[in-house]
Parts: sequence; C-alpha cells; structure tokens
Amino acid sequence: MSFIVRQISRTAEGREIIRARSFDQAEVSIGRGTDSDVHLPDLQVTLRHAVIRRAGQGRVEIAAVAGIPFDVDGRSTERAEVDPVKGATVRIGGHVLELSNGAAERADAIVTVRRIDADAADAGDREQLFSVAHVMPGKRRTAWALALLILAAFLAWPMLSVLSSEPDPKAGPEVRPVAFHADETWSSGKLSLVHATLENNCQACHAEPFVAVKNESCVACHDKIHDHADPRRLAAAKVSPGISGSIELAAMGVFGIPEGRCVECHTEHEGATAMPVTQQRFCGDCHGGLDQKLTDTKILNASDFGTDHPQFRPAIMSNPEGPKPIVQRVSLDARPLEDHGLKFPHRLHLSRTNGVARMAQSFAGEHGFGKALDCANCHTPDDSGARFKPIKMEEDCGMCHSLAFERIGGTVRTLRHGEPEQVIADLRAYYRSTGPARPINWGSVDRRRPGDFAVQRTSMAFSQAAAARGGRAEAAIRSVFSEGGACFDCHSVTQPGVKGPDFGIVPVRLPDRYMKKGWFDHASHATETCQSCHAAQKSDTASDVLLPKIASCQQCHGGEAAHKQVPSSCAMCHDYHIGEGAPTMVRENRARGKRREQVKTIAAREAGAEG
Repeated sequence: MSFIVRQISRTAEGREIIRARSFDQAEVSIGRGTDSDVHLPDLQVTLRHAVIRRAGQGRVEIAAVAGIPFDVDGRSTERAEVDPVKGATVRIGGHVLELSNGAAERADAIVTVRRIDADAADAGDREQLFSVAHVMPGKRRTAWALALLILAAFLAWPMLSVLSSEPDPKAGPEVRPVAFHADETWSSGKLSLVHATLENNCQACHAEPFVAVKNESCVACHDKIHDHADPRRLAAAKVSPGISGSIELAAMGVFGIPEGRCVECHTEHEGATAMPVTQQRFCGDCHGGLDQKLTDTKILNASDFGTDHPQFRPAIMSNPEGPKPIVQRVSLDARPLEDHGLKFPHRLHLSRTNGVARMAQSFAGEHGFGKALDCANCHTPDDSGARFKPIKMEEDCGMCHSLAFERIGGTVRTLRHGEPEQVIADLRAYYRSTGPARPINWGSVDRRRPGDFAVQRTSMAFSQAAAARGGRAEAAIRSVFSEGGACFDCHSVTQPGVKGPDFGIVPVRLPDRYMKKGWFDHASHATETCQSCHAAQKSDTASDVLLPKIASCQQCHGGEAAHKQVPSSCAMCHDYHIGEGAPTMVRENRARGKRREQVKTIAAREAGAEG
C-alpha cells in the first residue's frame, strides 16, 4: 500500500512549510518516537501511538497501538475505518491528521499533518514546563563567558606558569620540576623518543616566548650537523621564482622565520615514537624544477624516482696520474670509460669454457673455487654489507698470477707488488749474485702457467742464467715490464725516459664510491645475482663502468607513492646531512632488523630453557 504524508509547519512569520514523504509499505506508524513514519513531537502522544493500514475495498484503517484513544471526526475511538474518497479528520494530541484520496497522485491515501493553532500557546507552555532554557543565561552572555574562560585557562594561566616557574635546583637552571605546568596545554603532543629527555626543558628549543624555534637551538646540541647548502641559495630554491618569491622571502625575514629551518623537516610533538623519515615532498619542493629557481645550478631536477629522476652520473676517474687525479661526473647515457690504471677483462675471468675456467676447476677442492670463477671469488662484502673490501693482489690475484722468481729450499722469493723501483732493484741484485738462477716467472717465451713454480725446470734455468747473468738482468727487467710480462698484463707501464731512467707503473686508483651523493646497500639485494645488475660477463676491458642504468633500478623501485613497485622515497638513497654513513632510513631499517633478530633469539632461548 502506498501513502503520501505531508507535514505542515509554520514559521514565526506565519508562512507554511510543507514536507512531503512517500511510503510504499503495508502500514504507516504514528508517534512521538523519532523512528515513527509520522513524527508528532507532542508530550500527549506516546512513542508509538497508532498505525494506518489497508482495510480492504479501498478503505484504510487507523488503530491505536498503546490503548490511548484518538478523535475521528469528533468521535473518540481506538479503531476506525475511513474511506479516503470521502476523507476524515483525525486528532491525536495537539495535531490533526486529514486523510484524503490519493488517486490523482498515484497513492492509496494522502495524510496531511498539521498542528492545531489553538493549542500553540499550550504547546509553548508545555515546552517551557519541560525545559530549563528559561532559567539559563542568554546565548550572547554564555558565549562571552566561555570566551573569557578559555582565554584565562589557555592563555593567562600558561603565561603566568612560565613567568613564575621555579627551576629544579638538582637538574639545572633550565629544567623545571617534574609536575603539571599550565603551559603544557599548548603542547600538541609528546616529544619523540630521541628528545624525550627534554620533556621538562621547554626552553632548550623554545628559547624565546612566542618566537618560532630557531636553528641556533638545534645546533646547540647537534653541533656536527652542517648546512645542506648555502642558506641564501637554499631559501631561493624553496620559494616560487619571480616577484612573488622575492616578496615571500622578504616577509619571512620580517617575521623572523627564515627558509630552510631544521623544524621544517624535523617536526616534533608528533608522539612518543621515532622521529619520522623525511617525506619525499620536502625534497621535491626544492629539487623539482630547480633549474627555474637557480638558473646557474649544475644540479639536475629530481622530484620522484619513478617519474622524475635524472640518469645516474657516477664520479669517473678520467686521469689517475699526478698528485690530484682528475675525477668527473659523467652520465651513464654517455657510456663513459674509466682510466684508473688497471687492466682487467671481466669477460675473460668469468668465462665458463676458457683456460681461466679450467684453472679455477683445478683449484676447486683446495681453494673453494667452482667450475669457473664468479664475482664472489674476488669481491668480498665488508662488515656493513653495503660495500666490498678492497681487492689485494697477494690475496685475491696471487693464487693465479704469481710473482715468484726464486725458490731457496722451502722458501719462495717474490717480486714486491706495488713497488716497481724495488722490483728493478731486486732483479739487478739477483743477477749480480753468485750462481743466479733464471727467474721462475719473468715473462719469457716459455713462461709458466700462473700458480705453477715449474720446479722441474729450475736446474736448467739456473745454469742458463748463470752463463749469461751480465746482460740478463736488463733483459729480465724488460720482459717483466713488456707485453706478456708479469706487470704488463695487469698494469699500464711507462717506458724508460718518460718519468725516469727505468720502467714505471701508472698508479692504480680505483674509486671507493661512484655515487658520492647517493647510497646503495648490497646487503638489501642479496637475493639478486650480480649479473642481474652488472654486465660484467660482456666486458672486455677494465675501463668499462659496470654500473646499472636507472632503468634497471626502476624495474623494481618506484617513487614514494608507487603501488606496483617498491615505494622508494628520496631518503632511501640520499641523506640531507651528507656523511660517510648510510642514510637515516637505511640506519633505521637496519636497527629494526637487529631488534627483530634479538627478539627472535631471546624467544628461542626462552623456549629452549622451558623445553
């Protein structure tokens, strides 16, 4: 059955307001309860007073629910059937319900509800009888009283507390006693864990009342922290370019709020937790569109690793000679070649089928090699797991590339690696001695296989060298420093007369870090193979820079808001306060990992004790 209920009310000016609702249901409830279909806010009406429902043959029935009668056309009853075509007037408390035909509006009945004007005064008396509004102060007076109370409680009292507070004589002149202080109502939250000891020392940061925290307060404790950049350029990089930016800078200077303050990134009173890592937007505010704000900058724009980041530009050694070798930052798109003074073909050493592989296979049992060499045979991670230990010739190369030249009993004499002058001196002294033997490995035509001392040839070589020891010293020196010799195969050699009367070696200067402004943690990528990022198996020369391009990293890493990739904010690879250590995010991740491992260890220990 369908009903249309129209409730009519009057404004103070006498204007009628009609609110209509349609119901397509078996019955319509009438009552003072707010869940009633026809709501009558009248104390004479019960919460659920009556219902209207179909009675058959086009008629409707109105019936009392709570047993309280109502008037239908002036007759008191608890139940009545009404023909909507003829209509009827129902009075419940101070309201009148008029039932009429709803065929014109495609409804079975229309119920029009209005309050009786004659009872309006009585209704006002009843409202006053059941309300305390008439004994309460007016809204204006209440508003003023509450405003003054708020000012007294949250401004005057805290200010008085600051001015009249006495320091704790045991803790120091700036520390207040541990108790409630009224100015704590100004605090937006607890201090972070690293600053928890300053809980009762507000003046440590808030040096001046009603003045923003200045950098001087921060560097009073963090005295080793340096500026990210020149403060003036940093300020210019943060504001919008043009006149509006200049006005903004001037306004901040007037109010003593310089751009680039510590607290812009290191927010406090965020709760007793670790200070959050700087969000990407703090970096992007400056570095996104930086070339438009600082037109003379050499720093490229970067605001998101996945969508707005330049190609990697490692620091490449372009000339290793001299007291100050030349290092330049070159984009990997330019396919840079590095001149660090070393010859080392990675493809040759990582081959699975050549002589190097067969030699590695012969050492498999004794030295832990496999069927062929792999990266781990030479590159050993350091204690941090982020980088690798420096490669040492004696430990990492000498097994195959021996510098031995004489055996005396059970002792093998070797040329001194890294000291070309000493190598020349040793060879000359060797040939001046009585009964010289031919060096075991000096680079002649019948040079031994690396790693083999060729003991069976020692007596023959001894007699040959003894016969011609006068001229053989210089020949041996030339052989060592020429193609096929022990030094030439791995190093760049300078000829006599270039930098002195004898042969020399170009200094080997391998970079300890290619990305001086970034960070990469190898330990976090331990599940990946080296070849998935570094194309060493395709490199025929040591001058190849075997760093992966940014596209390789972007296969797994996206920006801070990435969903399909690893979310990677700026702080994952960069630190605002540049140093030798890992960025803050990396350090915190490691600390959390160590804590988890400690918890697991303790739990396992306790479980073992219980068992």
